[in-house]
Amino acid sequence: MRTYDFSPLWRSSIGFDRLFDLLDETQHRSEDNYPPYNIERLGEDRYQISVALAGFSQDEISVTAEQNVLTVEGRKGEKDQHEFLYRGISARPFKRQFNLADYVQVKTAMFDNGLLRIELVREIPEAMKPRRIAIESDAPAAQLTQKAA
Repeated sequence: MRTYDFSPLWRSSIGFDRLFDLLDETQHRSEDNYPPYNIERLGEDRYQISVALAGFSQDEISVTAEQNVLTVEGRKGEKDQHEFLYRGISARPFKRQFNLADYVQVKTAMFDNGLLRIELVREIPEAMKPRRIAIESDAPAAQLTQKAA
């Protein structure tokens, strides 16, 4: 994998610290594909993360949203005294983190049949949404009507 040097961008950019940190972190992260997951777009500002957690129960999973990071952790309870001839269903502990964009919030988390579904919504505050600005004239309205006559 190639690594890129972002230092020229640091010298000429202000306020993009988080973006550069995410890009740098992505380059140096080792790929661990456990547990498998999907990220879906359900609408313009709605998303869903589905995490396959076969063998885990609801009380062995925790979902935490802090700042712009969503963390899903799982740890199996007491070790079973089973004698496995083959163990294909993994029961190892895991910690999966998802970086969220600004104004993306976790709405719900549901666990059903070994599948954890986390719904996310981007809610931009009213103050941040674009608004139309009325353009006013310098001349009073009375003067405009006299010139037209």
